[in-house]
Amino acid sequence: MISGSEMAEAFVDILRGATNTLGRTEEVVDIVLADHDRAHEVYDLFFQDDEWVRLRAASTSKRLWRADTALFAPFIEGWVDYVSAIDQPSAQWTFAQLCDECDDLLSPDQRDKAIKRLSDYIQTSDDWIVLNSSMAPLARWAEDRPELKAAILPRLQQLSEDDRKSVAGRARKALAHLNP
Repeated sequence: MISGSEMAEAFVDILRGATNTLGRTEEVVDIVLADHDRAHEVYDLFFQDDEWVRLRAASTSKRLWRADTALFAPFIEGWVDYVSAIDQPSAQWTFAQLCDECDDLLSPDQRDKAIKRLSDYIQTSDDWIVLNSSMAPLARWAEDRPELKAAILPRLQQLSEDDRKSVAGRARKALAHLNP
């Protein structure tokens, strides 16, 4: 049960911290699931200066859309236009996971923007989670988009030989999906 004092505590304060942990993200999830009107507060956390708050906001967001995608739907436009542009791996890999898990929430225009963003991620990022998270939705979208397939195949081939086993394996899986 969530007490009134927890309800009043600002999410930025709950999620602030200097260590690489998820901290109190579960508490924020529980609060938002109990009071949907506070969902916008989680989205607003992506515009905090504190990168740890943004990391925990990403984790919280993922838990929220997995619990109730309808709760998350009002923020899709902001994710596509703004959160995806944040130069922080946790925001980027969470955006890629959003694209993979909540594709049905994206409008055609939003999907086009997401394709551009994820394509940029696989071309420029060296973060293994960003790369791994971006390949699956791109491969799925490339099935019906020959221009996208042509654009990502060379990079997927390159990534299939990456020294990081998870990146190479995910790239091989995406290649197999596109070239059955």
